[in-house]
Amino acid sequence: MAEEKIKVENSNTTTNVLATGRRKVAMASVRLTSGSGKIIVNGREFKDYFPMLTVRNYILQPLNLTNTAERFDIAARVKGGGIVGQAGAMRHGLARALLVVDSSLRTVLKNSGFLTRDSRLKERKKPGQPGARKRFQFSKR
Repeated sequence: MAEEKIKVENSNTTTNVLATGRRKVAMASVRLTSGSGKIIVNGREFKDYFPMLTVRNYILQPLNLTNTAERFDIAARVKGGGIVGQAGAMRHGLARALLVVDSSLRTVLKNSGFLTRDSRLKERKKPGQPGARKRFQFSKR
């Protein structure tokens, strides 16, 4: 397994943490800085990039669980995959960044499953059939 690069920059009062999260084919690079809770994804507002409320709540689960939603500003670069895959990658990166900021959150984040990378990928298409599981229509004669 490749070693993850997580950058930490500490100046007097500001914390600057960069962490990577992955889900399916999507990859998210999440930067956590001390602030007021503003979230920017690929240069756009959080609500504009992820318009569905359920997806936004899914991403914010680590922050809500640890009560740190108003402590940090988040800037994320997300690429690959679809909306749900990108949301999962961002949540994974966010949880990893929170862990670097405060290592006492490890048990809470680990027990909730936020630090575990979801390894499920798309199943490959098999030869002699139209998809991964689908079969051609069976003909008796």
